[in-house]
Amino acid sequence: MSDCCMKLIAGVDEVGRGPLAGPVVAAAVILDPNNLIEGLRDSKKLTEKRREELTEIIKQQSLCYAYGRAEPHEIDSINILQASLLAMQRAVVNLSLQPNYVYVDGQHCPNLTCPVEAIIKGDQLIAEISAASIIAKVLRDKEMVEFDKIYPGYGFASHKGYPTKQHLIALEKLGVTPIHRRSFAPVEKILGREKI
Repeated sequence: MSDCCMKLIAGVDEVGRGPLAGPVVAAAVILDPNNLIEGLRDSKKLTEKRREELTEIIKQQSLCYAYGRAEPHEIDSINILQASLLAMQRAVVNLSLQPNYVYVDGQHCPNLTCPVEAIIKGDQLIAEISAASIIAKVLRDKEMVEFDKIYPGYGFASHKGYPTKQHLIALEKLGVTPIHRRSFAPVEKILGREKI
């Protein structure tokens, strides 16, 4: 690559691997090296208010950002790891600028046309991954709040689909919704299906 070309580095992360319901959502962010953002870190270590504040800053100051997702039926079809990689791949493809290099949080790399490197605890180490982690979590959390209105009684607004005691009790009492992941053991058990 010639010196005249700016190297575009994207950070990618996903949220929602552990929940029993809802999509897995990924984000990809290319930060502006001339407009650094203070306070980027692992989204789980930030308050909800701070994540929302940073999301607005990231959207305004990054060179570009995009989301990708995999729906519950896709998770059930190809497993959560492959669905997470698919969501990350979709996020990168959706970027308005295509990166020269991609950093991904974790141990596994999505299938991309440019070089990609997986970094364990990358959301704590790489600003681009931190930014992706933050905006992905904010988007998914908001979606789960909306699902709470569509499927009341499960507590999606509070636990965001994770297998809390409240959620498991609601599943037993109210049954399985269209946004539940049927291949996940607690849901599968209620459906009475044997694991394939």
